[in-house]
Amino acid sequence: MARGDGGSRRHWPWALGAVVGVLGAVAVAWFWYLPNHRSDLRPGERYGIDVSRHQEHIDWERVADDDIDFAYIKATEGGDLVDVRFAANWQEAGRAGLDRGAYHFFTLCRPGAEQAANFLATVPRHEAELPPALDLEIAGNCSARPEPEAVAAEVEAFLDAVERATGQRTVLYIGDDWQERYPVAGRDDRPRWARRMHRRPITDDWWVWQFSGTSRVDGIAGHTDLNIMKGDRPPT
Repeated sequence: MARGDGGSRRHWPWALGAVVGVLGAVAVAWFWYLPNHRSDLRPGERYGIDVSRHQEHIDWERVADDDIDFAYIKATEGGDLVDVRFAANWQEAGRAGLDRGAYHFFTLCRPGAEQAANFLATVPRHEAELPPALDLEIAGNCSARPEPEAVAAEVEAFLDAVERATGQRTVLYIGDDWQERYPVAGRDDRPRWARRMHRRPITDDWWVWQFSGTSRVDGIAGHTDLNIMKGDRPPT
């Protein structure tokens, strides 16, 4: 046993070195490969980003030069919050030649009609823009947790008002946490914004796919969400 213990002592530095090597490789993948990795585009697909005030100042000309063709820009949240960077991002993204769309973060604490009014009062209307998008997530939401039937009615009130005003169907981004508590996916035929990190969605019923939340894009300091879109318009 003494000899065996001595052999273990002689080999543990090599084992420790192997572990450190593995951890180093993981760190390289996390801090370099994953932020710079872009899923291959299939025919008709293109890259885009979604941004809010959290990205702070964006150099949209550099973004466009980094093979980014479209942007979904946060406009509003709840019944009265307007993203402080929306107006500048909207104007500058358009000036750089990107296709633009606006999205709203739905809060459980305000009626859907009030939230729709906030969104419609904030976003410039132009039929050439991308369809509006609705972000449905529990994370970052208020503390209220109404019954599913009540939430479904408020979401529908938002969608009805926005779609009547814009003449376009709204794109739905549905977080896993929202789907678990307030199921929407599979019950609604609106264009879907899927989320699956670094792997293509299992099903092909999406129009926009977010494949990274930690990507590097020229013109943006820090990480941002990177997406792929099928073509210019959602399927009818």
